[in-house]
Amino acid sequence: QTRSLLGVFEEDAAAISSYINQLFQAMHRIYDAQNELSAATHLTSKLLKEYEKQRFPLGGDDEVMTSTLQQFAKVIDELSSCHAVLSTQLADAMMFPITQFKERDLKEILTLKEVFQIASNDHDAAITRYSRLSKRKENEKIKAEVTEDVYTSRKKQHQTMMHYFCALNSLQYKKKISLLEPLLGYMQAQISFFKMGSENLTEQLEEFLTNIGTSVQNVRREMDCEVENMQQTIEDLEVASDPLYLPDPDPIKFPAHRNLTRKAGYLNTRNKTGLVSSSWERQFYFTQGGNLMSQARGDVAGGLVMDIDNCSVMAVDCEDRRYCFQITSFDGKKSSILQAESKKDYEEWICTINNISKQIYLSENPEEIAARVNQSALEAVTPSPSFQQRHESMRPAVQSRPPAARTSSTGSLGSDSAALSALSLDSLVAPDTPIQFDIISPVSEDLPGQAKSSGQSGRRTNPFGECGGSKPETEDSILHQLFIVRFLGSMEVKSDESPDVVYETMRQILAARAIHNVFRMTESHLLVTCDCLKLIDPQTQVTRLQFPLPSVVLYATHQENKRLFGFVLRTSAGRAESHQTSICYIFESNNEGEKICDSVGLAKQIAFHAELDRKASEKQKEIDRVKEKQQKELNKQKQIEKDLEEQSRLIAASSRSNQSSTEGQFVVVSSSQSEDSDLGEDGKKKRESE
Repeated sequence: QTRSLLGVFEEDAAAISSYINQLFQAMHRIYDAQNELSAATHLTSKLLKEYEKQRFPLGGDDEVMTSTLQQFAKVIDELSSCHAVLSTQLADAMMFPITQFKERDLKEILTLKEVFQIASNDHDAAITRYSRLSKRKENEKIKAEVTEDVYTSRKKQHQTMMHYFCALNSLQYKKKISLLEPLLGYMQAQISFFKMGSENLTEQLEEFLTNIGTSVQNVRREMDCEVENMQQTIEDLEVASDPLYLPDPDPIKFPAHRNLTRKAGYLNTRNKTGLVSSSWERQFYFTQGGNLMSQARGDVAGGLVMDIDNCSVMAVDCEDRRYCFQITSFDGKKSSILQAESKKDYEEWICTINNISKQIYLSENPEEIAARVNQSALEAVTPSPSFQQRHESMRPAVQSRPPAARTSSTGSLGSDSAALSALSLDSLVAPDTPIQFDIISPVSEDLPGQAKSSGQSGRRTNPFGECGGSKPETEDSILHQLFIVRFLGSMEVKSDESPDVVYETMRQILAARAIHNVFRMTESHLLVTCDCLKLIDPQTQVTRLQFPLPSVVLYATHQENKRLFGFVLRTSAGRAESHQTSICYIFESNNEGEKICDSVGLAKQIAFHAELDRKASEKQKEIDRVKEKQQKELNKQKQIEKDLEEQSRLIAASSRSNQSSTEGQFVVVSSSQSEDSDLGEDGKKKRESE
């Protein structure tokens, strides 16, 4: 019964311990929150007091706002003191009693329980040893020790049990005290806090708060009115600025101002990053007196680009970009290429720099004087010819080379041949010849002398050489040059004897594109090698077209626009290889037309010399084969003669041996005949029988 009753008390003690732990955590959260509130209130008061030390760029010195915040800081500081007092009271009146019960009383119960369990186990072990004593008379010393052990363990168990039972009975009263004392302390602390708050929040403070509330409402009404006005302004600006959103507005509706002596705006500037490479950077440019300034994003002030007094400005063609112009200093040592965003800005910048270069900005009425030079500004806007175009007429006439080298002599020639200048346009290109504006299928499958394979047209190609199991055709080529080109079109031509064929094909293809509004161009990589010309897809590296170099019989660039170039490909028409057709392909490049033609000419020269070397090598191999064959015949003849000599020696030796054997036989026969004559008749018969 005691053990059963003890189990009930222990179960109740465990339930009390679990509940008290939960209640302790909840009260500890209240205490932590109060401490955080006290610290946050104190920090808020401190920040409000430091407002007068802040220097806001747009705030200015607002004494009313500063004094108001100081008043708030004072009140919040008092509230912070009240919160600090409340935190102290909660620690003493709420947290201390429940902490004492949890850390002292509940732990005492657990400790006594462990001690009682140990004492009970010791008593059971002593009783077990005592029960094992023999009824026979044994050693009195062992019996005395066992009896003493039973006495000691039973006494210890009884004393521990009494203290444990007493603690369990006291726990029922301590439980009530530990629950009521913290709650009582919490309520008393809150009441004290509210009393302090009612003493601090006087009627004067209530009047102050009312005035501040009225001021906030007035500021809100002013803000709403200002927002409404700004919204209306935004709508008006959106309607008025709609045409200005276009990057290149209509010059008729928005004409350029040609009388400006000051200008500012964003321009793209060209920076050289290598020998032939360059990059473009967008910066803000503005004029300041006779100086051109630039300012990068994030810079505090602008920097000097160049002195534009007495400078020269002209429109230029640069890297296929629109609205480019070049400014050159008066001494010619410094120049800068810039790009405007629209034609209007382009013309205004040129006119403004022209006006500044003439130092019009120094006069009293610069706009009237600028109007006088408006005509010269208009002439400066007109794109000027390039250096090569200006000196085209000064170029000497290039004489035509012998017919054997005709396929590589017409590359990048701008002058016409005198012998072919009399040909009419109809004899070059038929009027109704169809034009192909896009790359449809590889022509390499239809060209003569090429093996047709299922994967030839769609195989990925590395323009700088491949490695792998299959060896590409161009792997041994000593020339690999890559150019970026755009395919304009191709058409069949009647002749491939003059560059006029290429010029006329360019004219007809560009005219057809303009008439039919065909603006799409396929960009590819043109790989020039000593074996062929390849058009490679830039993204997938798949060979689109492949032109054998021996079939390229003519190539030339445009006489004026050096970005245009073309070549004529001679192919067999269908199965009849004797009937040849010529197709002219036209491309556009990035100012590299002459370079491409020069590269094709170099490739053909290398291929020509390689062919000569190959033929010479084949001829030398043939000579070596003939010599080797003659040497083999000579060796064979010598071997035959040697065999004949050997046979003659064998025959002679055989004849000598036969002669000696014949003489021996003759001697034997003679001796036998003499013996036969001596033996008589009987002896002859016996010998014959033997």
